This record gives sequence, structure tokens and C-alpha cells, in this order.
Amino acid sequence: MIIGERIKEARKKKNLSQQDLGNLLGVSKVSICGYEKGVRIPTMENFLQLIDILDLSPDYLLGRDVNCISDSDEQYSVKLAKEDLQIIKEIKNSQHLYQMFASEPRRTVELINRKLNK
Repeated sequence: MIIGERIKEARKKKNLSQQDLGNLLGVSKVSICGYEKGVRIPTMENFLQLIDILDLSPDYLLGRDVNCISDSDEQYSVKLAKEDLQIIKEIKNSQHLYQMFASEPRRTVELINRKLNK
């Protein structure tokens, strides 16, 4: 989902329509729409071309743009999307919800899903 949102955002910043980007990439407007909605995944070749066309880094497009845990040794570095950090921040703002996630993450997600799907 993050990839699609970031493709759309970058495309708009470049003032490109879906058709324009499709033409540059050699795919249809429908393919670009699918990428942006997260229902289609670009091939590796198209992914690399998107990075070049939209002037993005692979890490950013994949949602790995923020180092959350950093140490002098790279193996202890974790990268997350800005959106993920925002979700965590909002959960932490609710002490009760944060405690639920901390103690029973799977059950908390299931409860939220059930509530949303009613």
C-alpha cells in the first residue's frame, strides 16, 4: 500500500498524469492506477524505472525510509516508513490502546478488525 501511495505522490509532484507516467514506463494508465491502488505490483524492471523517472530511492519507495534503531553496526538498524511511525505515535497517544497492543497485539488487531467490519 505504501508503494502505491508514494508512486502517486511522486507522480503528482512531477505534474504527471497516470497516462504520462504509463507512457514513460511503457505500461498502460490502468497499470499505473493499479500500482497506485496497491492491486498491482510493478515488475522489477518497472520498479527500477519508476525510481529513475520519479527520482526516488528504492528504500523510500519500499517504505524503508526512516532509521528507527541505529547503532554503529548496520545489522542493528531497522528502517520503517514514516506512515508506520505515525501509526505507532497515535497508538502511543492512547495509553489504554497502547497497553492492549503491548500485552496482546494479535488479539487487539482482531478486536479492531471485528469492530470495523460490523
